[in-house]
Amino acid sequence: MLPLRDLNPTIHTPVATWGVIGLNALAWVFIQGMGMDAPMAESLCRYADSRGPVRHGAVGRRHSGDGKPGLHPGKLPSFAHLAEPYVHARRWFHIITNMWFLYIFGDNVEDAMGPVRFIVFYLLCGLAAAVTQLMADSNALIPMVGASGAIGGVLGAYARLYPQVRVVTLVPIGFYFTQLELPAIAMLGYWFFLQLAGGIPALAGAGGGVAFWAHIGGFLAGLVLVGLLRRPDEA
Repeated sequence: MLPLRDLNPTIHTPVATWGVIGLNALAWVFIQGMGMDAPMAESLCRYADSRGPVRHGAVGRRHSGDGKPGLHPGKLPSFAHLAEPYVHARRWFHIITNMWFLYIFGDNVEDAMGPVRFIVFYLLCGLAAAVTQLMADSNALIPMVGASGAIGGVLGAYARLYPQVRVVTLVPIGFYFTQLELPAIAMLGYWFFLQLAGGIPALAGAGGGVAFWAHIGGFLAGLVLVGLLRRPDEA
């Protein structure tokens, strides 16, 4: 299922949401060279989270590094850990889908927090996502990058704040697609179920390179943190 739009008007201009989308776009262009092999591999070596040596055969070259800036035991988060949610893999599909979900759901979550709290929330969800994934797969060699975990936090917050808001969703039925208006809790609950369905086999090493537990950790962090960071007048 793909959300097309939500029927939830915003009150304030979502400056932080647009800013995060812009930062992701700038990182994709100027740090990752719009998916070109050399800058893509370099960005993964610099900013991906991994506990072991990182090898990037998927981008056309094989690079090995010391696993930096992975969250090794006793190692404090650095700038690279904050930068990790702004770099992507999987070519265009990874960044486009992430930014689309953020565009659909981020504005209303920002409305409930204000832009400054939203940025803090987004970064904390990204960090929680990374820690959850690395705890679930402590020997991961596949580099973990992307905004999916932080955006999972946005989805968790939205599910808590606006469970009954209707979301216009593109739903496949066999070889055809139709549009349905689903409650946010149903659409986002289905998304969370898919992450669990992928995450449980991943515990046995069958995850196929997708950081499902980052998505799960981000979503759960969003459910909790939104209660702490929403504006007092929205509580």
